[in-house]
Amino acid sequence: MAKPLSQGVHREPPAANKKNRVIFIVGPTAVGKSEIAVALASKINAEIISCDSMQVYKKMKIATQKPSAALRRRVKHHLISIISPAREYSAADYQKQAYSKVKEIIKKGKFPLFVGGSGFYMSILLDGIFKGQTKDKKIRGRLYRKAGRYGREKLYRELARVDPQAALKIHPHDLRRIVRALEVYEKTRVPISELQKQRKGVLDGHQVQIFCLNRDREDLYRRIDRRVDVMFRQGLVREAKGLLDGRLSQTASQAIGINEIKGYYDGQFDLEEAKRLIKRNSRHYAKRQLSWFRRDKRIDWIVIRPKESIKDIVKKIYGRLG
Repeated sequence: MAKPLSQGVHREPPAANKKNRVIFIVGPTAVGKSEIAVALASKINAEIISCDSMQVYKKMKIATQKPSAALRRRVKHHLISIISPAREYSAADYQKQAYSKVKEIIKKGKFPLFVGGSGFYMSILLDGIFKGQTKDKKIRGRLYRKAGRYGREKLYRELARVDPQAALKIHPHDLRRIVRALEVYEKTRVPISELQKQRKGVLDGHQVQIFCLNRDREDLYRRIDRRVDVMFRQGLVREAKGLLDGRLSQTASQAIGINEIKGYYDGQFDLEEAKRLIKRNSRHYAKRQLSWFRRDKRIDWIVIRPKESIKDIVKKIYGRLG
C-alpha cells in the first residue's frame, strides 16, 4: 500500500481517480480467484460480478464451486444462482445482464470487478456481441442432430471451411459454439467472425484492466485434486443426483462433475473412477482456460508462488492498478 502523503492524510487507491473503471480477475479453475477477488474488492470499494458460465445456475453450489457464503457476506456478488438449471442461458443473456450490472455499480460510485474463468464470457463483455436476427431453432436443432449422428468433428470441419477465423478461436470439442457459429452462417450467409467485428462492449467508454492469475502447473494440479476431494466430502454425488433426476438444460449439463456422476449411476464405472475422471477433466479444462487467456494480449499476468499469501497477491494487483 502507498505510504501516507502526510500525517493523517492517505493516498486514495490507484483506481479511485478513474471514472468508469472496470477490473477483471480471471484464471484457471482452482487457482484461488474468489478469495483474492474479495480481498481486493474490500480494499478498493468494488462489487463482484461473476464471469462464470456455470455459476449462474441454481442448485449447482458444489459442482460449480461458488464463492462461500462468508465471502459473499464480505462483498456483494452478482449473477450467481440466478436461473434454474432446466433453462438455457446464452452468452447474449449474460452480456446484457452483466453490462447492466456494470452501469448499476458505477452509479453507486463503486468499481465493477469481474471474477471467473470463462474466457468466452470475458471476451463478449470486453468486445461486445453482434446484433441482428441470427438465431434459428430449426437450424440449431438440425446441427445438433447432425453432430449426434456424424460426430462434432464433422461440424468442426464444416466450420473451418466456411469460417476459418472462427474455427481458430473455437475448440474442436466445444460443440455449443461450433453449432452457434454454423447457425449464424446458415442464417445470415455471413461468417460469425465478420459479424463480431461490428460489436461493441465494455472497452467502449470504460477503462479496463485484466489480471490473470496463474500458478506452477504441478501446484495448480495439486489444488485441483484437493478441490475435487473436498467437493466429494461436501456432497457432490448427492447434488449431481438431484440435478440428474430433474431436467437439465444443454448448457447446465456441461458442468464438470455432472456427466461423470451420471456415468457412476448408470453403472459405467465406480465412484473412484468418477472422481478420477472429474480430476482429469478439470485439469484439461484448466489447460483450455489458460490457452484462451494466453491468446489475449490485453491481459496482465500474476503468477502465484506456493507460499504467497492472499495479502501478497492483492498487494501485487493493487500496485499495478493504473
